[in-house]
Amino acid sequence: MHLDVLDLRNFYYRTNLGRVAQRAIREQVREIWPETKGQTVAGFGFAVPLLRPLRASARRVVALMPGQQGVMPWPAGEENVSVLCEETAWPLPDGFVDKLVLLHGLETSEHPGAVLEESLRVLRPGGRALFIVPNRSGLWARRDGTPFGFGRPYSSGQLEAQLRQHGFEPEAHRAALFSPPTARRFWLKTAGIWENAGQRMSAYYAGGVLMVEATKRVYRPTGLATKDPRPRPLRILDGLPQPGAEPA
Repeated sequence: MHLDVLDLRNFYYRTNLGRVAQRAIREQVREIWPETKGQTVAGFGFAVPLLRPLRASARRVVALMPGQQGVMPWPAGEENVSVLCEETAWPLPDGFVDKLVLLHGLETSEHPGAVLEESLRVLRPGGRALFIVPNRSGLWARRDGTPFGFGRPYSSGQLEAQLRQHGFEPEAHRAALFSPPTARRFWLKTAGIWENAGQRMSAYYAGGVLMVEATKRVYRPTGLATKDPRPRPLRILDGLPQPGAEPA
């Protein structure tokens, strides 16, 4: 079940804990994708906190928000680039997107397979997608006070298996949110220290979210194909007289 867009907006933009989470995840996105110049970037779910830094260089940025969640105008004070859509039918043509990021879009969906199929469809051949989901071994998935405590948390193996099943090839792995999911001042002030330390630890178990970058697999025929230019008449007609031939 998708969260309400107002709850997501309030968490990321109006709470200190949400701002800490936004900054920690966004820094990892910028490391994975340092360059988006001239590219089309799309986000699905509630990915707008991660899309803002990419707008400076990207040719086009689109924020897709599922109908069950609701939509809000974004970015504030500028020309709107967010759109309400069905989670199983995105209003984008095939092969339109160079980079795609999903945040609060996969784990809360009632049709995750269809979401992955749409992700694959809109990506160009060789396009890259970044899937961000709650880590089932992390603390954030166990707290209902944040958006990461809703939906289905994943292990890295579960997420990779699901991606491969739908035509993606996992390429890179990251994690974020190593500080506890609490709004206490000490933890908020030291969140940066915990993030830096967490990147040197076992990310799959300590991080609150898993981040997997995957590419769109492009299949090509294997083996050699030959074509015989000569027609092959039906053998069942062998022995019958041809039209105009003299009888034997």
